[in-house]
Amino acid sequence: MELDEKIRDAYFAAKGRNGSPRLAKDLQASGTPVSRTTVACHMREMGLRSKLSRRFKVTTDTSHNYKVAPNLLNREFNQNEPVKACVSDLTYIPCKDGFLYLTCVLDLFDRKLIGWSISDHMNASHTVVPAIRMANRNRPFGEGMIFHSDRGIQYACKQTVNLLKSLKLEQSMSGKGNCWDNAVAESFFKTFKSELVYGTKLKTREQMRLHVFEYIETWYNHKRRFSALGNLNIDEFWDQYNIKKESIKNVA
Repeated sequence: MELDEKIRDAYFAAKGRNGSPRLAKDLQASGTPVSRTTVACHMREMGLRSKLSRRFKVTTDTSHNYKVAPNLLNREFNQNEPVKACVSDLTYIPCKDGFLYLTCVLDLFDRKLIGWSISDHMNASHTVVPAIRMANRNRPFGEGMIFHSDRGIQYACKQTVNLLKSLKLEQSMSGKGNCWDNAVAESFFKTFKSELVYGTKLKTREQMRLHVFEYIETWYNHKRRFSALGNLNIDEFWDQYNIKKESIKNVA
């Protein structure tokens, strides 16, 4: 198979979501030795480019009288072990028949979306609470784990605060008006919207729910490559982590 064909196949297999660095890694992983520069040149010649990111409107409502938690995370976005610190955020998705609200909970160890919820409503019982419960089922939280978010009402309300206390988690919130304090979660939504939402026809809520499930559970959590993980996908990152752990155990 010619290189152009391999690049084209890899590009469309990723639904146009990958640029030359990630496509080069995919091709290398499948046995085709090729550089990022070569892939970029061939993509340019074929008129292929990854979906571009756009800014998205903030959904957070910080105009409330609930107590705000201190910023315990303090931008420590790189964690050496699972479920030591998780970040969370909420955004809206425009659909033909209204809006959906997507909540994410990401483990900073491997950037995996361990919990998420999608709802027609913005209140905490339909957004943040089910996402936290799902995350705890998928990857049980340890006592004292930091749970970081912005200052939105869904995170500051009693229902969420009481749930986090019952799970013995340390709640952490971004500084006032400082989006960089929750940069990893906001980056996920920027990526999500550029790869799935922008540049496509509006879908119904029912259709979008299916697309979101496919994006998260098939693509993002298993196939997408992350620069923070050395351009590995999450499954490859865990393979390396387990090998390293085993070798340390054997030496000990």
